[in-house]
Amino acid sequence: MNIENKEFVYIVDDDEAVRDSLRWLLEGNGFFVKSFESAEKLLEIANAHSSDLRGCLILDVRMPGITGIELHDELLNLGINLPIIFITGHGSVSLAVRSMKKGAIDFLEKPFNDKQLCSLVTNALKKSKEEKFENESNSKSKALLDKLTPRETQVLERIVAGRLNKQIADDLTISIKTVEAHRANIMSKVEARTIADLIKTALSANMNISK
Repeated sequence: MNIENKEFVYIVDDDEAVRDSLRWLLEGNGFFVKSFESAEKLLEIANAHSSDLRGCLILDVRMPGITGIELHDELLNLGINLPIIFITGHGSVSLAVRSMKKGAIDFLEKPFNDKQLCSLVTNALKKSKEEKFENESNSKSKALLDKLTPRETQVLERIVAGRLNKQIADDLTISIKTVEAHRANIMSKVEARTIADLIKTALSANMNISK
C-alpha cells in the first residue's frame, strides 16, 4: 500500500453504519479518512506496511474476533504507537484507565458529541505530527553521534556533563590540546555551531551522561 504523505484518521468498527457516519463527519470537517470493518483488516496493513500508518486511530472496543483493546496491544507489539481514541457503548472506568495507561488519548461512550470527537481528532493528529518530528530528530542525532570515534564519544559525554577541558584531560589521561582537538572534531562531525547545539544533539539521542 502506497500512502501519500498525509496524516490519516483510521476508523476500525464492525458496525458499517457507525463507520460511514464517522467517515462523513470527519471528511466533512477536512480530515483524510480510511475505515476498516475489523481489527484483522488493519493488522494486515500494519504487519506489511507499518511505516505507512501515520495519523490517529478511532477504535471500537468490542468487536468480533480481535477486540479494540487487543488490537491496541498488537500495534504496540509492532512498535506502532498511533494516538488512539476508543469508542464504546459499554464503557467502564477500569477499561478506560488501562487504555489510557497504554497511550490511548481518550475513551468516548456512544453516543458522543460530534464537535468533541473532531476536537479530539485534531489534538490526536497534532500529537502524531509532534511525535513524528521528535522521532526524526532523534534518529538524525543518533546518526550524527555514530560518526564519532570511541574517544570522541568519551569527550562528548564529559562536555555534556559540564566538565572543563582540564578536567576532561585528567579524566582521560590526555593533554588539554588533545581535548581541544577532539572538541573541534566533535563540533564538525555533529554539525554543531555552538555548545548549546552540541548538547541538544546529545540529549536528543539520549546519550548516557558521565557524572
